[in-house]
Amino acid sequence: MLTTDLAAGVRAPGEPELADLTAIAHRDAPGADERRRLTPEAASAISAAGFPRHFVPRRLGGAAGGFAALVASASAVAEACGSTAWCATLYAAHGRLAAYLPAEGQDELWDRGPDTRIAAAVVPPQGTASAYDGGWLLDGAWRPTSGVDHADWVLLASWTPGEHGREHRIFAVPRSEVSVVDTWHSSGLRGTGSNTVTAEAVRVPGHRSVTLDALLRQPADAARCHTVPYPMVAALLFAAPLLGIARGALRAWTDERAGAASPHPTTATVLAQASARIHSAGLLLAGAAGRADHGEITPLTVAENRRDAVTAAALCREAVDTLFRASGMRAQSPDSALQRAWRDATAAAGHGALDPDAAARSYADVALAPRDGGPR
Repeated sequence: MLTTDLAAGVRAPGEPELADLTAIAHRDAPGADERRRLTPEAASAISAAGFPRHFVPRRLGGAAGGFAALVASASAVAEACGSTAWCATLYAAHGRLAAYLPAEGQDELWDRGPDTRIAAAVVPPQGTASAYDGGWLLDGAWRPTSGVDHADWVLLASWTPGEHGREHRIFAVPRSEVSVVDTWHSSGLRGTGSNTVTAEAVRVPGHRSVTLDALLRQPADAARCHTVPYPMVAALLFAAPLLGIARGALRAWTDERAGAASPHPTTATVLAQASARIHSAGLLLAGAAGRADHGEITPLTVAENRRDAVTAAALCREAVDTLFRASGMRAQSPDSALQRAWRDATAAAGHGALDPDAAARSYADVALAPRDGGPR
């Protein structure tokens, strides 16, 4: 069960599964970098902690949970290992995405229970999809696909023709029907195993497909987590692991400096500024998660959420970068936790969902739009 203590960023009492996952993540973090994938034990612990089922509809045994709980749990795990938290968060997010499939597709995907792990490569559309006999034929390659080594299903997206032009269409495919190519040789988030998926004439029935714009509509009688348009929460979910990575970096740097007989003259300034940035990021994500869980859904609140999540991610990246540079040669050691945090934070902040220019434009489009038929 996922924690709801977002402000503190720690697990709530009575949640041993999350504690077990965090312990495994901490132990496996250096090895995950070397293997470039998670261990089966870590993947199983992610499921036991409730991440894959977090947004699964209740009728299928899922939790249909909230965004604040997910952000808190993801950031807690990321303090131990950014790659583990990244995969855990995306398994949850992809469960929410799959919940927009037609009912028959949902039933097929979760026929063995709500803990199905789902990987995805849906933005941008890649590969090709050709219509055939009420379904689709997939060919090509999709990358990156985080956590695919331990996934049961994969969501892939391609452009397809539609009534009003081309459509961004998503397809659910059993992991066993695609191939994985080892292409993930990254500087950061190495343990996510975000490799390339290839498909050769893979058939997908129509009930396992949905267009991306369906995620902008509010399904009737759906849980709150399924009525929130994806632009309101996409950046929030990608920023959550970054918050934990930054908190872990701050802890590692503080442990280095604690009790030093002759503190460096910049120590106080670095500590104060980095910790303030991370604290501010936590408050921004708490506010965005709260709006997603309980706030009014309007064009402005959607844009505000995206703005705040992207800003929080930038604050975390800046804080980690400051701590890394202030650590000097100690951070150059290959076994430095601070170096790993710096690499992971840099990689995570580069995700397209956290693009500050795109977020700024979407916010300005709403905030500066004419009101009541005229300029503001």
